[in-house]
Amino acid sequence: MNRRTIRFDPAPRLRRRPNLTPMIDVVFLLLIFFMLASRFGVDRALPLAVAGSGGTYAGPPRLVELAPSGLSLNGVPVASDRLPDALAAMMQSPDDAIILRARDGADLQALVLVMDRLGAAGLTRLLLVE
Repeated sequence: MNRRTIRFDPAPRLRRRPNLTPMIDVVFLLLIFFMLASRFGVDRALPLAVAGSGGTYAGPPRLVELAPSGLSLNGVPVASDRLPDALAAMMQSPDDAIILRARDGADLQALVLVMDRLGAAGLTRLLLVE
């Protein structure tokens, strides 16, 4: 008897590429989560009086100028930590107006720090002019 042997070779396996779709989905979900959970900045309002509102101005001039070279009160250089004391000597009440002017090249953050320092000293009526 002649026996024939039949041999079954396994089918060649095709190389599979990895499926990146689940990983991309996870990356996008993380991106959306961090965008929604992040705080990119703190919004803060600075209390300023509107110039030209027709209010009265009483007392000596109180012009605070901020330049890149430093801070001055009525043209006289003054340190930022001494500014509230120098202004208090010129004011009749804490509600008197103080005029703030930032010169060309002055740092905005420095202006905000001056306004914070004056606000902490109880001087809240600030007029910002160009």
